[in-house]
Amino acid sequence: MAKKGAMPTYETIDAYIASQKPEAQTLLASLRALVKEVVPEAIEMANYKVPSFKLVAENKEQHQLMVVAYAKCVSFYPHESCLNHFKSELDGFELGKGTVKFPYGKDLPIELVKQMIAFRQKELMEAL
Repeated sequence: MAKKGAMPTYETIDAYIASQKPEAQTLLASLRALVKEVVPEAIEMANYKVPSFKLVAENKEQHQLMVVAYAKCVSFYPHESCLNHFKSELDGFELGKGTVKFPYGKDLPIELVKQMIAFRQKELMEAL
């Protein structure tokens, strides 16, 4: 059953991750680690009350990656353009507007996620 009421505000990404169920914690921590591996200078922030990563300091705060835990999956928001670029590699994953859903109990496609992070950072840098 979904949680009722307004989404709480978390002071840190650590607090957000710790508040989630174990399956979500694992995926969230893995995605966070991949972002930091690919873009060590990424700025962590809570935006829209969820963990967000600003890949290029000079870009607007809205131009970032986000991760959100839901009942059956963690959604990774790299941007619509990124999903379009990797469309064939994402076959078999449920997609939404600017998001790919990684279901609990399935392996995270680590190399693909790393490529998506690098692609989004390059795209943001080229837009400066």
